[in-house]
Amino acid sequence: MISPSFESRLARAKFRAWHRGTREADYMIGGYFDRYHQSWGEEDLVWFEALLDYDDVEIMAWALKTQPVPPEMQGDRIAIMQKLDYVKIPR
Repeated sequence: MISPSFESRLARAKFRAWHRGTREADYMIGGYFDRYHQSWGEEDLVWFEALLDYDDVEIMAWALKTQPVPPEMQGDRIAIMQKLDYVKIPR
């Protein structure tokens, strides 16, 4: 079996980031993807794919700093997410 390309994995991650089930999660997780994915390498994408496997409630709580981030998700990437400076809510 052939592994999916980096580009196809990015496309799948974008879809998953923007189709979370709630508008709030879409803006937070999808907005993060849109703002930062252009500079990602393999390690960044692997981290984001792992993030997408968590429930929206958990991801949002980590971003809002209302729950501790599990050790495997800690680091610079979640710190960037916690800034929330990438969330753009259309009017």
